[in-house]
Amino acid sequence: MQMPTSGIGAFGGGAADTVMHPVVAIAMVAAIALMLWLPRKYAVVPFLLALFLLPAGQELHVGGVHLYVPRILIAFGVARLVRAKLGSGNRIFTNGWNDLDKIFTCWALLHVVVTTLYYGGNGAALIQRAGFIWDTLGGYYLLRYLIRDTEDIRRVAKTFALIVGVLGIALLYERFRGVNVFGYFGSIPLISALRDGKIRAQGPFAHPILAGSFAATLLPFFVWLWRSRRTKLLAVVGVAGCTAMVFSSSSATPLSIYMAVIIGICFWPQRLRMRTVRWVFLVLLVACALAMKAPVWFLIARVTLVAGNSGWHRANLIDVFFRHFGDWWLLGTDKQATWGFGNLDDLCEQWISEGETGGLATLLCFILLITQSFRRLGKARKRISQDRKQEWLLWLIGVALFAHCVGYFGISYFDQTKYSWFALLAIITVVTTRTAHRKNILPSETNQEPLEPILSELLPTGSRW
Repeated sequence: MQMPTSGIGAFGGGAADTVMHPVVAIAMVAAIALMLWLPRKYAVVPFLLALFLLPAGQELHVGGVHLYVPRILIAFGVARLVRAKLGSGNRIFTNGWNDLDKIFTCWALLHVVVTTLYYGGNGAALIQRAGFIWDTLGGYYLLRYLIRDTEDIRRVAKTFALIVGVLGIALLYERFRGVNVFGYFGSIPLISALRDGKIRAQGPFAHPILAGSFAATLLPFFVWLWRSRRTKLLAVVGVAGCTAMVFSSSSATPLSIYMAVIIGICFWPQRLRMRTVRWVFLVLLVACALAMKAPVWFLIARVTLVAGNSGWHRANLIDVFFRHFGDWWLLGTDKQATWGFGNLDDLCEQWISEGETGGLATLLCFILLITQSFRRLGKARKRISQDRKQEWLLWLIGVALFAHCVGYFGISYFDQTKYSWFALLAIITVVTTRTAHRKNILPSETNQEPLEPILSELLPTGSRW
């Protein structure tokens, strides 16, 4: 279990003083004003723009309390959510509180419970977990409130296209000039990192891998936008920006995610045979395990997508993680550095991070969240299999979920990237709820209108795809 580091004595952790550039402060205030003033369906736009275009680490230090920009945005967003609930008395989620919401809440609370049991009355750990709850439950439920129907999903996809379009240009400049323009605001490096002589652009994110991973996992949504004449230009902007960010990050993990998305899309014609595909993959994996002298996860070390990548390090982390199962399974651990040589306390893989910070129960809950998301998407897709347009949307959302799973073998989301993951979970809830009761219909904000008029331009009529 990772003990909170700098600033652990103050709420939220962080630097000892305020790190808030005037331009960032003005942009944040403008975003908050728009979030509170715009109709609910448009409030998600300024929220996402501020989350992903303002540099990570910008914060206010007030009375010993560290408030990062995302947390401030979430606080005002949740205030609007509460006001809407108290003002109308209606449910804040049009499709109710479902199994994914319950699993996600359980996962977040398990992190808090395990930390409390592990560190006892350590105030710093409790403060750090309070910030964790603010980030996770606050961010997730705000996005659940803001994303309610398919038009909201389209609006979110268009907003992400604008974001990666802007960031693609900024990261290309950083990749070729070695200067991070977001570094002028403080809290992140101005001079870009180097690996094997290549510049690794990170933009407003906390690490180059996170910048590229954020973009790559959004690629399926830009493919979806391409099928509508009204959003073709934004689709091009999104794909171009996404590709530029993956290239500029000079990291293997974003590239592997990008390739996983392409592979996932190419498997669309085999969608009715995915059970067979999964069994074939499992048999091949078992065959590799039997043929290899090393454990099967060392296949990661044999793949070199970018010069200087740390595939062996990640494979070794998995190996050490399993060999020391007894040290972390109950309440996690913060003793990884004693397991051997090397940077063994590196939580650069989400799967390992879940186990070492939350124990086996938290890891299993995280896996359950993902498997249940796949299960809901699969069942919904089968129920609407006669409508290719609806089925195509569900397939692309499943590809996005698969892309995050691939990325979790190379990075854990410790900056604003986690909110794109929360947004995907909210989207999965929207597109899978109520299809069991009304065939060929996905939920709408008002009267559950048929999805076909909304998605009429996604795919050519009669297309084999």
